[in-house]
Amino acid sequence: MTTKLQPVVTPKEVSHLAQMAGAIWREYWPDLIGEAQTEYMVANFQSLDAIIRDMATDNYEYWFILSDTPDARTSEPASRERIVGYTGGHEEPETNRFFISKIYLFQDERGKGYASEVVRFYENLCRERNLKAMYLTVNKGNDMGIRAYKAKGFETIDAVETDIGSGFIMDDYIMEKHV
Repeated sequence: MTTKLQPVVTPKEVSHLAQMAGAIWREYWPDLIGEAQTEYMVANFQSLDAIIRDMATDNYEYWFILSDTPDARTSEPASRERIVGYTGGHEEPETNRFFISKIYLFQDERGKGYASEVVRFYENLCRERNLKAMYLTVNKGNDMGIRAYKAKGFETIDAVETDIGSGFIMDDYIMEKHV
């Protein structure tokens, strides 16, 4: 298996990212946070407008996660790289850390080692940029995510409840890994 991360740069790529984000969120999150909050978060944090806003105002960077493994849905050999998910975040010069805002994979692609490759990518990125650590937030009910991040060396450093508007709360752990 070869995994690559491809920067999301062009308007067409950004549009594709937003469509993919909505699909992935709707696969995973309704069971955990409910359909209403999922749709609210897609609209406010994963939509085309939100992605463009974050890239323009907070210097977010996004990458497609690519794989050359066969697509499990078709059982055919891989003839080219395909997108299995996306990731993104931004550097925080004031804390000398990288905030990993998103690591999301299509349902059929989870548990295949892609998240480990993404974490290695961020470790290298932090070293190249002389950042001391990376951190992320993970929903307190996302047991799969919490276990995965702990296995990759992240430690819980805080617990937060963030009011995101319209009566919705993000109830998260903050997890950090030094590099």
